[in-house]
Amino acid sequence: MSDIATGLLPPTERSNWIRLRTLILLRWAAIAGQVVAIAVAILYFHIQLDLGLCLLVVGASVLANVIAVAIYPENRRLSENEAMLTLLFDVVQLSALLFLTGGLNNPFALMLLTPVTISATALGRMSTLFIAHTAFALITLMTFYHVPLIDASGEIQRLPHLFLFGFWAALVIGISFLGLYADRVTSEMNKMTDALVATQMALAREQKLTDLGGVVAAAAHELGTPLATIKLISSELLDEVEDKPGLREDIETLREQADRCRDILRSMGRAGKDDLHMHTAPLKAVIDEAAEPHLDRGKEIIFSFDPIHGGSPRMPVIYRRPEVIHGLRNLIQNAVDFAESRVWVVAQWTQDEISVRIMDDGPGYPSHLLGRIGDPFVRMRKSSEHQKKRPEYEGMGLGLFIAKTLLERSGARLSFANGRDPMLTSERSDQRGAVVEVEWSASKIGVSAEAQLAALGENTPIEA
Repeated sequence: MSDIATGLLPPTERSNWIRLRTLILLRWAAIAGQVVAIAVAILYFHIQLDLGLCLLVVGASVLANVIAVAIYPENRRLSENEAMLTLLFDVVQLSALLFLTGGLNNPFALMLLTPVTISATALGRMSTLFIAHTAFALITLMTFYHVPLIDASGEIQRLPHLFLFGFWAALVIGISFLGLYADRVTSEMNKMTDALVATQMALAREQKLTDLGGVVAAAAHELGTPLATIKLISSELLDEVEDKPGLREDIETLREQADRCRDILRSMGRAGKDDLHMHTAPLKAVIDEAAEPHLDRGKEIIFSFDPIHGGSPRMPVIYRRPEVIHGLRNLIQNAVDFAESRVWVVAQWTQDEISVRIMDDGPGYPSHLLGRIGDPFVRMRKSSEHQKKRPEYEGMGLGLFIAKTLLERSGARLSFANGRDPMLTSERSDQRGAVVEVEWSASKIGVSAEAQLAALGENTPIEA
C-alpha cells in the first residue's frame, strides 16, 4: 500500500510544541511550593534549616524565570535542547534544595518525578534518558550525602536504613515506570495524530479531484453549445469574402457567443456549479474508478458483481464519496502489491446490505498482526522476498489506517482475514491470500429511487 510519508512532523520537532511560558508558569508554582514548605518547616515544625542557602537555591529559580521572561517573548517555543536544559535545571535545583533539607529523608523528594515525566511526555527518548539518569545519580548521591534535618530539640530526623533504601528504590522505579508510561502513551497519541492528519490530507486531495471532475463535467455541458456555434461560424467565415454584407453580422454573433462563454465560466467559478450526476454512480462505476490506477501493474484484477439473498438484479447506485473511492483504492493497491498474479474484487448486495471483498493470491497478512491491522505505524519485519517485490514499502500500516478510517467514515464495517473467500461455493486453491471485506448498510451509502430522480435536476426550456 502506498504509505503517505510519515515525516509530517518529525519526532525531533515535537518539543517545539512546548511554550517557554508553560514551563515558566510550572516553575513559578514550584517556587511558591518550595517557599511555603520552607516557611512551614521553620515556623511550625521548628526545623533548623540553613535559611540563607535554601533561599539562595530558590532564588536561582526566580532569577532564571525573570531572565527568561525578560529575554524571550511569551509565545517562544523551545527546541529539543532548550527544553531539555530547562528541565535539567529544575532537576538540579530541586536536588540542591533537597540536599539542604535532609536528602531522601525529606518526603518532597518525590517531586523529582515531575521533570522526568514532563520530559518523557514532550521530548525525545535520548533527552529523557539523560534527564532520568541525572535524576538517578542525584538521588543516589543524596542518599549518602545531605544536610541532616534537625528539630528544635537538636535531634536528627532520619528514616531507618530499610525505609531509606525503600524510598530510594521507589523513586528509581517510579521515575523509570512513569517515564516509560508517559513516553509510550504520548508516542501512541502522536502517531495517531500524525495518521489522522495524513488521512485528512488524503481525503482533501480526493475531494479536490472529485470537485475538479464536477467542474469539468459542468464546463463540457454548459460550453458545448456556444463553442459549437463559434466553430460553425468560424467555418462559415472561411468561405466568406470581404465583400459579403453578412460578414459583419456573423462577426458580431461570434463575439456575443464568446462573451457568453466568458459569462458561463464566471458563473461556474463564482457559484461553484457542479454536475449532480457526479454525486452518485453505479457500484461498478465507483469500483472501476477506484481500481483504475492499478489495472496495468502486471497483475490480473478479476471483478464480480452479483446480487445475493433476494437482492435486486439491478445494480445499486451509491453516493460517489471521495472517502469511499480513496479507501477502496488503497485496499486494491495493497492487494496488487502483494499478490502473486491475481486479485479478486467481489461486489455483492442485498436489499439492506452492500459489500465489497478484495482478495489476492499472495502470502496474506502476518498472522501475529491480524488483530492490529488498521492501527497506524504497525511495523513488520520485511523478508528479502518482500523487499524485492516492493523495496519502497516500509510496513508502517499508515495506508491501511487511512483506508480503514475513510471507509468507516462513510459508515462501512471492515474485517481482515487470511485464506479463501468465505462466500465462495466452489473450491479454488489460488484464492489463499489476504481477504478484506467492506460492508455498508444500504441506507448509509445507497441512493434511493427518489434521490436518483432528483439528481436529474429540473427541466428548463432551451433558450432560442
